[in-house]
Parts: sequence; structure tokens; C-alpha cells
Amino acid sequence: MKKFSCLILLLLTGLTTSAQSELDSLWKVWKDPAQNDTAQLVAIRQYIRKGPLFTNPDTAIIIANEQYRFAESIRYGLYMADARNTQGIANAIQNRYDVAIEYYMEALKIYEKIDNKSGQASILNNIGILYSDMDEYDKSLEYYQKSAEVKKEIGDTLGLGSTYNNMGVIYRGKEDYHKALELYFQCLDIEMSINNEKEYCSTYNNIAVAYKKLDSLDKAQYYFELALDYALKFNSENNMANVYNGLASLEIDRKNWNKAREYAEKAHYYSSKISGSNNISLAHDNLYTIYKNLGDYKKALEHYEIFIDLKAKQVSEQNQRAVIQQEYKYTYEKQAAADSVRNEEQKKVQQAQLEAQKAETARQKQQSYYLYGGLGLAAIFGFFMFNRYRLTQKQKRVIEEQKEQVDLAFEQLEEKNTEILDSINYAKRIQTAILPPEKLWKENLKESFVLYKPKDIVAGDFYWMEPTPSGVLFAAADCTGHGVPGAMVSVVCNNSLNRSVREFKLKEPAKILDKTRELVIQEFEKSADEVKDGMDIALVSLERHPEPVEGQAKVSLSFAGAHNSLWIIRKGATEIKEIKADKQPIGKFQDATAFTNHQLVLNEGDSFYIYSDGYADQFGGDKGKKFKASSFKALLLEIVHLPMADQKERLNEAFESWKGQLEQLDDVCVIGVRI
Repeated sequence: MKKFSCLILLLLTGLTTSAQSELDSLWKVWKDPAQNDTAQLVAIRQYIRKGPLFTNPDTAIIIANEQYRFAESIRYGLYMADARNTQGIANAIQNRYDVAIEYYMEALKIYEKIDNKSGQASILNNIGILYSDMDEYDKSLEYYQKSAEVKKEIGDTLGLGSTYNNMGVIYRGKEDYHKALELYFQCLDIEMSINNEKEYCSTYNNIAVAYKKLDSLDKAQYYFELALDYALKFNSENNMANVYNGLASLEIDRKNWNKAREYAEKAHYYSSKISGSNNISLAHDNLYTIYKNLGDYKKALEHYEIFIDLKAKQVSEQNQRAVIQQEYKYTYEKQAAADSVRNEEQKKVQQAQLEAQKAETARQKQQSYYLYGGLGLAAIFGFFMFNRYRLTQKQKRVIEEQKEQVDLAFEQLEEKNTEILDSINYAKRIQTAILPPEKLWKENLKESFVLYKPKDIVAGDFYWMEPTPSGVLFAAADCTGHGVPGAMVSVVCNNSLNRSVREFKLKEPAKILDKTRELVIQEFEKSADEVKDGMDIALVSLERHPEPVEGQAKVSLSFAGAHNSLWIIRKGATEIKEIKADKQPIGKFQDATAFTNHQLVLNEGDSFYIYSDGYADQFGGDKGKKFKASSFKALLLEIVHLPMADQKERLNEAFESWKGQLEQLDDVCVIGVRI
């Protein structure tokens, strides 16, 4: 996240002896009455920005107030607004958000009055950052959007990219990672259009983090590696630490412990060279997780203890900032009261000596009150700090206890996960046993292929075969659901198909489907709950003619289908003939009718295909859309001349290429046969 802490770090590391010399020169110009007004204001603005703003914000506030008064005396609105903006930044750095917002709003009003669009855009962006730091995301987005609109109006391309990045950070905080990616890529487009390579690293890293949150680990790695290239190119230790931490967490997700350790050690090395870097805490946390899983518990404990200490320190610093904020408010009010008293005394100087003495006595008495009040307040602050210290220690113990609970829960979860996976893998062996063996398939359909791609370990799709005295019956079936539920339904449906043929001696596909539907419904009606599961199926019967007709081998084909059709490509044809299935499933259906039996004759060289809907329904491509049946048909026409084994390979390659990094939507089953 690009916040003030990053700016502080960059400026601190760049403050050299030559920089101090430049500051001295700017201060001389500011204090030289011989200089013109604009030169003095330019000098003091640069002095604050290059000097105390990030190293001593309280000093910057005081000097900026001098800038404001000087600009006000000559009615120079631009530098009046700039001074208030500076005071807003200085207060925001120290988490005095209520004071910072007042200064920002005053600066915004001045910029609007003098119609300075650039200044308005800058202030709106700063207010957005402020609300972001306060985790008020909706308010932050409101001001970022206003800033972006002004930047578009004035053509501030560089500033617009920065605002898009900031908005992306907000959406990431809201866990809307797709919207965050959209904004990060808009930012990247702008950076590339102006060749702003120094910002590539941060933007690529943000994109990588968003993809990681979406579990797109390969894409996350690609953008982390791009970010690393630019971090190394510009020798940015902070960016290198940030990216290496990201790569380490990526490999932790993959359980590549040795690779994760390599990245985490690099993150630790670079972050330890930077004072106050948040990356050091994350590096120790990653190393704790890695060494624990590598079984090196000694090192794991070392990194865990450092991580806890750093977290406790962060909590303590936050508490200290809260105390400082209250102390600042008290000091400010005390100073205002003292100024009021001094003004009153100046008015009384011209009065009689007696009144002057009374005023002096009153002033001394009032100062005593301030002194006693200050001492009392200091005691209160001391007590408050002691309480905060005790609270910090308590929080540290709570964090340690929570960490132990999380570790225990993680171990228990791993055990449960292993048990579940073992059970599912065993279920896969059972499901595989009900599928036709390859030897049986090739004996009955020599020129054929089966492309079978379960979405999960077990599947709702299955393929089926039953040899007959004069030919063979076979099918591609798609049961309700996928994974374990789909696999359970597939066992019921497979058994019903077997019974229809073996027990009831049915040969005609339509009658087989009628009986199968009846048996499936009977099975599910045994349950106390209503079960509407079932399957879609394409069922084919092939019978070869004993003698060639007109010099060609002839094959009789019978087909019946529940939702899933049959596609035929005649030898030399340029289009697919579709034999449509009945629009009803194998299962409960309100308007169920008898299935239709289709009969036709195929010639030598003809090809036909049956399938489940998983292939055509897969999302992918450049725009993440469905593959669709039309594209599936076009692909089959393109490859129909190839041997069946090559067709299977081409179909698989096309599917994987289309799917890309997206998740497989459903089980896939495609059967192709050539006569």
C-alpha cells in the first residue's frame, strides 16, 4: 500500500550531506528580505518538503504556518493553500487525522477560490489517503473518484495513474479483488504510456497480490517475477523485500517449503537493512511457518518470538501515538490560552500602575495554575502510559495463545483433510472399476477414442459399454453434479443401465433408457427425502452387417438420448448432421414420455460423436466466455480426417488452451467412433 510511511523511508535514505547544504541555501533565501516575495515562498516550500516534513513533522507545521502568514500578507492564495496542505500532511504522518482533515479542507477551499484544478486534485487525493489510513474505505473512494475526475479534466496522466492505484488498494481492502485488478491494470497502462518504469514494480506487485487472493497462483507468480525484475533494475531494497515476501507466501500456499525458505530469507535480508520496514515482521512470520513445516522447530521458535516482539512493539507504538496526539492537543490549547493572556496584558500596559501590578499578579497566578495543571496532566499521562504498557503485555500473551490455538487447529485440519482425501481417492478406485477397461473398449470399437476429464478426483460423468451377440452398446453419461455427490449418482445410474440390459434383456436404446429411468426413480424413492437427481445420456447401439452392401461395409446404428444428442460427420462432409435427443432426463420429470429410438445406416469412413456438456460449457479464452457447441462442432470438422488417437489429443489441447488459468467448470466426457 503506497502510504506516507513509504515516502518517509525514501526521503530519509536520500538525506545526504549535499542535501543538507541545499537546505541551508533554501533557508537563507527564505530569510533574505532582499529576495522577491515569490522567491522566498518557493524557497520555504522546497525547504519544508526536502527537510523537516518527513523527518520532523512538528517543525514542518510551525514553519508552514510562517509560510501561510507571509503568503496571506501579500494575498498569494496558491502558497496559502500549499502551506495548509503541508500542515495536513505533517499531521497525517503523526496520525492526527482530525487536525489533518481541517487543514486539507481549508487548502481545498483556497484552491477552489483561486480556481487551481491541479491543487484541488492533489488535496482530494490526500484526503482519500487519509480516509484509507483510517480504514473508512467508502469515504476514501469518494475522494479518490473526485480527484480522478479533476485529473482527467486537466490531463494529469501521471497523477491519474497514482489515483487508480490508490483506488485499487481500497478495493483490495474491501476484498473486491476483481475491481482492484481492473484499477491496477488501468494504472499500469498509464505508467507504460509515459514509460514511468520506476512505478512498474509497485504496480506489478499489487497485481500479483490480488491474483494470489483469488487463488490464481500461476498468474500471481508471473507478476511477482515482473515486479522483482524492476526492483532489481532500480536496486530498491524496500521493493525487493516486499516482492520476496510475496513470492515466499506464494510458495507457502503451494507447500514448496525449500523454495519458500529461499524467498523468505531474501526478504529478511533486504527488510533488515531498512529501518522501520513492515516487511521484516512479515518475513519472520513466513520463516516461522516454513521452518515449522520443515521440522526445524528451533529456528521456527526463534522467528516466531521475533515476530511476536515486533507485533507487540507495533501495538505499543500505536498506543504511544495516541498519547502523543492527546498531549499535542493539550499543548496546542495551552499555547492558545497563553497567547490570549499576553494580548490582554498588552492592552493593560497603558493603564495605571496599580492595574498593571494586578494584571502581573493575575498572570503569575494563572501561570502557576498552568504549571500545576501541567504537572497533574503529566502524572495522568504517566499513569496512562503504564496502563498501556500492561495492556501491551496482555495483548502479547493473547497473541501467543491465539497462535498456539491456530497451530493446533491447523494440525487438526490437516489430519481431517488427509482422511477425506484418502477416502475420496479410494472412492476413485471404486468408480474406475465400473468404467469399461481399455482392452474391452478397443476389442469392440477399434477406431475410437474416449476423452474423459473429471473436474475433481471423482466424477459425475461416466462412460459405459456392454457387448451384444451382434454388436455393442455404449454411452456417454452426465449425472447431476460433480465430485463426490455426482459420483454417488453415477453408481446408481450405471447399475440401472446394467440391469436394463443384463437382467431385463433389452437391446433397443430407447427401451433401455425407459427402463433405466424407471429403475433410477425406484432407487431414489427409497429415501425419506425427495431426490430429483438423475442423468443426461447419449446411448448408441452398433450392429455390423454380415456382408458388405454395394462394395462397402455397412453398420446399423440405433440411438436414443436424454438431453445429449448424437453428431454424425459423413465421409467427405463439410457439416455435422445432428440427431437430437429427447428434452427429458433419466430421473423424475413432470411431463415424462417414452424415449425416441433413431435408426440409420453408416458407411465406411463415417464418424460420429457423443458427449456430455462439460466440453462446450467451459469458460475461457481472452474474454472468459463459454466455448459453446458451435465452436465444438467447428473443431470436430477441422480434425475429423485425423486418426482417432490424434483427434483425442487435439481435443484435449484445445480444451486446456481455452481454459487457461481458469478453473474447470464441469466433468468432461467425449466419445468419438469411426466406421
